[in-house]
Amino acid sequence: MMRRIDLRGGAAASAPDYRTLVPRADFDVDAALHVVGPICDDVHERGMAAVIDYSAKFDGVEQTDIAVPAEAIAEALERLDPDVRAGLEESIRRLRTTCEAELEADVVTDLAPGARVTQRMVPVDRVGLYVPGGLAPLVSSVVMNVVPAQVAGVGSIALTSSPQRDGFGRWGDGLPHPTILAACALLGVDEVYAAGGAQAIAMLAYGAGPCRPVDLVTGPGNIYVVAAKRLLRGVVGIDSEAGPTEIAILADVTADPAYVAADLISQAEHDPLAASVLVTDSTRLADAVDVELERQIAATKHVERIRTALTGRQSGTVLVDGIEQGLDVVNAYAAEHLEVQTADAATVASRVRNAGAIFVGPFAPVSLGDYCAGSNHVLPTAGCACHSSGLSVRAFRRAVHVVEYDEAALDQVAGHVVDLAEAEDLPGHAAAVRVRL
Repeated sequence: MMRRIDLRGGAAASAPDYRTLVPRADFDVDAALHVVGPICDDVHERGMAAVIDYSAKFDGVEQTDIAVPAEAIAEALERLDPDVRAGLEESIRRLRTTCEAELEADVVTDLAPGARVTQRMVPVDRVGLYVPGGLAPLVSSVVMNVVPAQVAGVGSIALTSSPQRDGFGRWGDGLPHPTILAACALLGVDEVYAAGGAQAIAMLAYGAGPCRPVDLVTGPGNIYVVAAKRLLRGVVGIDSEAGPTEIAILADVTADPAYVAADLISQAEHDPLAASVLVTDSTRLADAVDVELERQIAATKHVERIRTALTGRQSGTVLVDGIEQGLDVVNAYAAEHLEVQTADAATVASRVRNAGAIFVGPFAPVSLGDYCAGSNHVLPTAGCACHSSGLSVRAFRRAVHVVEYDEAALDQVAGHVVDLAEAEDLPGHAAAVRVRL
């Protein structure tokens, strides 16, 4: 099913950059900028009226308001399946525990008597959280966005998700999926908007109707959401450009082909552009995984979507000479999700430098991280894991240096300040010190 890329026997000797040999999906954010630019400008100019117009055009719903009534949020929780509620509550509990452990304390450094610099950690004032609701209502993304923001101490949280056409009881069409609303209720988020796509990002950045502008936007989305985040960066802060999902699995002959196939399928069902990549030194495993894929796909729900993703140019089995070469490949690929299913998986995983999240051994599938591992599933894609981190408490906090010097401490270093200021031909800087002494 998946195409094979053979890098064995020096096949890649003339191209040491493995990034060119393991291609990703065609995901041209720059091209999408031309589409989302007019949308964002329109929302900036016309506000809520523009958002409502784009909801009608792209989501097929008619709205008179974008704010979700508090009663609808409460009703969604009342109707929520008890088993789903229990799962959400456990996911919230585990993620909150890891987030609380990530909180950084202020750091005080005394450089000399009377000379102190304090790094103070300050939460962002107001954030906008984007939750995808297109091909699948990603209720888990509510948890992944909200919990670290709350633990970070963010005082104002606005959440938005695409309006749905299938209706929600007496509320009819035009609200986000009721499971997403129920998760908001569980977390105490009461500012919720029914808007998706680029228009939702513009709404958060510029403000529209009842939605005030935010300082930071977080959350994954389709290419138009990613393009809008890139376009509006500077108007508003963003976490990362999280696009179609990716999974890479580094595996050897000890891996269970049924597990590997199931995990490749699990990410392929997200999106036709999802990438599923197996890196292995075992043709026996590769052959067995192909057999398992055919068997398991036949029993899945989203067969067409999965087959499109697995047979796309972004997916494939990469054959390598050994785990050493496999590590080079996965470090160059910098996957959003990386599973290590090898002998001594923990040792192999410890040598991975570039991945959004690493799942070690046969009993840590990516699906665990999507819901209840205690880790966050909002992760960098498209190779950005080589320089960016997944969503965490740190994304919602800023480091502010507080400088405290008394006269004696300033006098001690004044000569250096004056010399450096004059070397830069900035005499006013030097004068600002001299006048105090």
